[in-house]
Amino acid sequence: MALALGSPAPRFSLPATNGGTYTFDDLKGEAATVIIFWCNHCPFVIPNQDRVIAMQDDYAERGVSFAAICANNALTHPADSFDNMKRRALEKGYNFPYLHDESQDMARAFGAERTPEVFVFDADGLLRYHGRIDDNHEDVRQARSHDLRNALEALLAGNPPDPSETGAMGCTIKWK
Repeated sequence: MALALGSPAPRFSLPATNGGTYTFDDLKGEAATVIIFWCNHCPFVIPNQDRVIAMQDDYAERGVSFAAICANNALTHPADSFDNMKRRALEKGYNFPYLHDESQDMARAFGAERTPEVFVFDADGLLRYHGRIDDNHEDVRQARSHDLRNALEALLAGNPPDPSETGAMGCTIKWK
């Protein structure tokens, strides 16, 4: 079961593809923090990479930080190994930390089930939005509901996101 709205962010310390190790406090944005469960191989994640890079660019100056976490079992899905995560982050020019949850403890703590699956925390570190990026993973130009952007705009305006939950669309996390 996913983390309940209003809950504080689970605390973690995870290695990143850039060589660092990050906690939630290291990642915390002044206004909001976006944590997305992510992986390399998922056909729902792949077309969202450029969208998320663009959103980090768009929202960085407004106090929003993004991070992605891969929790997939690399033994059954070698494309999601830490080495392949490093390659992907470099190839795509990720402008956000890409974290490795090898133990899958954080995926369980968040209650994440899919990739991509978005968790947005407010300035106080409380969950305010959970769900999908938008309603069309294949083509952002065809999306009718830009759920993550709408949630961020609401939070930045001092309002609760509406809706505050949408169904995440994507592949299941590959559990050990």
